[in-house]
Amino acid sequence: MKLRRPISHVIFDLDGVLLDTEPAYTRATQEIIGPYGKTFDWSLKGNMIGKSSLEGARYLMTALELPMSAEEYLERRRPRLEELFSDAPEIPGARAFAERLHAHGVPLGVATSSETALYRLKVGKRPWFSMFRAVVCGDDPRIRELKPAPDIFLLTAGALGAPAEGCLVFEDSPAGIQAAVAAGMQVIALPDAQLDRARVAAADLVIESFEQLALEDLGF
Repeated sequence: MKLRRPISHVIFDLDGVLLDTEPAYTRATQEIIGPYGKTFDWSLKGNMIGKSSLEGARYLMTALELPMSAEEYLERRRPRLEELFSDAPEIPGARAFAERLHAHGVPLGVATSSETALYRLKVGKRPWFSMFRAVVCGDDPRIRELKPAPDIFLLTAGALGAPAEGCLVFEDSPAGIQAAVAAGMQVIALPDAQLDRARVAAADLVIESFEQLALEDLGF
């Protein structure tokens, strides 16, 4: 389990990589669409993860032919997410792995499509996020296009003072993997067990958990 070239910096996606927020999104969404006889399952989720809130909402409203706008859906969903996010569990092994990298002197960053306010809600009770030197959120005005465009990863690399080719990205979504590849970075996929592995085939490595990786695997 080796990478193609040496790395100097590591960038993590947030949702599904560091924090297990997917159940919160699923619960809040199902509460909204359930009364219309609809179900929020992986045939829909797989096309939404890694995208902006508005882009994902537009896709969902169209796919399910729901009688509301994407903006109305997001307005109804937001207060429920705010209730659920503060207690979202950590992805098993994520903090320990990040701490090992940090202790080894590897500069770390977070690149998330989440808006800044939601990011703060998610990490507010987790002081270990202070080890990340750079955090770029999806509402950063410097981002022209969100994942699968490379903008967010290139901005994070710039904030870290890192060359793109020296960065390793951890992602769980097809859109995020495409974005990392487009940025010229190596990427390790940590997909949900229910996501078709063919959709993450562009990743350099695919793992089921952080416990599978040692720092030696990354060249440290």
